[in-house]
Amino acid sequence: MNSSSSSPKVPIPTLERLATYLRFLIDLEASHVETISSTDVEKQTGINAAQFRKDLSYFGEFGKPGVGYNVQELQARIARILKIDQLQPIMVIGAGNLGSALIGYPGLTEHKFHIAAAFDRDPAKIGCLQGNLMILDEADVCTVNADIGARIAIICVPASAAQGVADTAILAGVKVILNFAPIILRVPERIVVRNVSFLQELAVLSYHLSSDTKK
Repeated sequence: MNSSSSSPKVPIPTLERLATYLRFLIDLEASHVETISSTDVEKQTGINAAQFRKDLSYFGEFGKPGVGYNVQELQARIARILKIDQLQPIMVIGAGNLGSALIGYPGLTEHKFHIAAAFDRDPAKIGCLQGNLMILDEADVCTVNADIGARIAIICVPASAAQGVADTAILAGVKVILNFAPIILRVPERIVVRNVSFLQELAVLSYHLSSDTKK
């Protein structure tokens, strides 16, 4: 499995923080804020001002001394860095409870992510509408993606089916995968996988809770 970003010189935590900055900047623009300082970023996001400046330094010069950062310009540059300045089509494979929730999540479009197709292998789901999308047959992933050109796949299937689904998605032209299945996928080196484990996150939180009760 390869979990590195497409730009190996940039640490993944930096990319994760860039997404946080982008969310913050979108909210600022909606509130008609024109400029911010690194100190403002620290106060509002909890990310150290020096860390904020270091994160931006990977991608060139930003802001003006004594003036700060133009909110609209910084937002646009971060969006270009993350390659979400244009609509990014996504396929969802697995239209169960989790997949359906993701299909209906309105926040994706705000960040230029568009779920262009959703697939399942359950005959009871195929052909049914989920929001504005009709659930398609998982067997047609390659054919459909030849038209929609999704390079991102979100996998929301049981562990037993996840590897086969990932193989099909890669064959269809997917370059990166967000995997919700509780399994480590075996993929070519060129494919980037991000695993999302609710149980893992809850276990970490539970540890902190246990530590707190011992005080």
